[in-house]
Amino acid sequence: MQKITQYLDEQAERHEQELFELLRIPSISTDPAFKPEVLKAASHLRDHLARVGMEEVMLHETAGNPIITAMHARAGQDKPTVLIYGHYDVQPPDPEDLWDSPPFEPTIKNGAVFARGASDDKGQMFTHIKSIEAFFKTGTDLPVNIKLLLEGEEEIGSPNLLPFIQDKKELLSCDMVLISDTAMFDENVPSITYGLRGLAYMEIEVTGPNRDLHSGVYGGGVQNPANALCEMLARVKDDKGVIRIPGFYDKVKSLSVEERKAYRQLPFNESAYKRHLDIEEVYGEEDFSTLERVSARPSFDINGMWGGYQAEGAKTVLPSKANAKVSMRLVPDQDPREIAQLFKDFIKSITPPGVKSSVREHHGGRPASVDFNFYGVKAAAKAYKSVYGKDPLYTREGGSIPIVADFKETLGADSILMGFGLSSDAIHSPNEHFALKDFHRGIKTSATFFNCLSDF
Repeated sequence: MQKITQYLDEQAERHEQELFELLRIPSISTDPAFKPEVLKAASHLRDHLARVGMEEVMLHETAGNPIITAMHARAGQDKPTVLIYGHYDVQPPDPEDLWDSPPFEPTIKNGAVFARGASDDKGQMFTHIKSIEAFFKTGTDLPVNIKLLLEGEEEIGSPNLLPFIQDKKELLSCDMVLISDTAMFDENVPSITYGLRGLAYMEIEVTGPNRDLHSGVYGGGVQNPANALCEMLARVKDDKGVIRIPGFYDKVKSLSVEERKAYRQLPFNESAYKRHLDIEEVYGEEDFSTLERVSARPSFDINGMWGGYQAEGAKTVLPSKANAKVSMRLVPDQDPREIAQLFKDFIKSITPPGVKSSVREHHGGRPASVDFNFYGVKAAAKAYKSVYGKDPLYTREGGSIPIVADFKETLGADSILMGFGLSSDAIHSPNEHFALKDFHRGIKTSATFFNCLSDF
């Protein structure tokens, strides 16, 4: 590792410039107008991987954006095979007027690079490409077999990734998947994410009279869909944050003693948390900490509501329809399809007379968790300690990466979630950034991880 570390220190500035080249490409997958730029980013990565020294570098066409694969399987069949997953597409930069610098012109400020995709996920993904390069350029044998899988549709739900994985099971067979698309708990607190919540995202429509009505003429005599919707949604949770949908908690996997101990070890400051959000009190289920509530317990939230008059001034209207979008974050072993059906049944059962309701299922994803004792997790912990000088802490994230569960089901492989960014990196928001210190530490941790796998 000494030779690799020396090489990485010598090439640090070049590696930054190569990352900036990738960040300059506005590979926005949510807007069809940027399709040429998405294709440009895919071609750029394909060519870069070939120059680095990866073999069998291929750009696979899909019904949407290309998927890139690359291989280097010379370590031998007795050595682990690591599949590295990342995505090269990014979120739109809107609202651009809130950026302090152009979103696709990388700008260094306070030791971080500011650009869309800096942390999510180009910067984190690029750490592994540079660590692999270090082995090749120093003449050091990679101690594991490496496969890469890079997609361009993560920000739009990866509609073509699962069919690709199912079709290419043999090509992508591996012992574990390495993903860097999560965050460390704090700047100098390396942490391994061992669990992700799942998701069930739904839309409700409540319909009443056949047209908007004058609230003075009809108010009090006709059921108001907006009133009804509010009353229905208010019944989903009780005043202690417990979800009332029958059967909702039936398959919730309880936190183990070991997991709750890991949560207590996290350096979480609830007072600072409240100050950061400008709130007076936290909220949630009794007998659970704030961190447990937002990452290890299921939740229900209204994401948007609309109906009736919303323009300037007043209009005394009783709306014909009212709508809401809601999300339910799920934990092991909840199934998003089952939860979606339970929600539909519940809404139907509480729809009051005088209105009709319908529920549309948008998308979902299954929760995922990895055993602390998996040797890939132990190797990751050893790598973090080697680079950061301290043992990593273990945490779950409240968000979802649906492909993690798909990797487990389709390839039979657990995912190692080695994040190098921070929750304060403003991903999906104006002024997204990634600390260059963590970019370089991420490269070294990645290289060390490959080396540590040979010890298990």
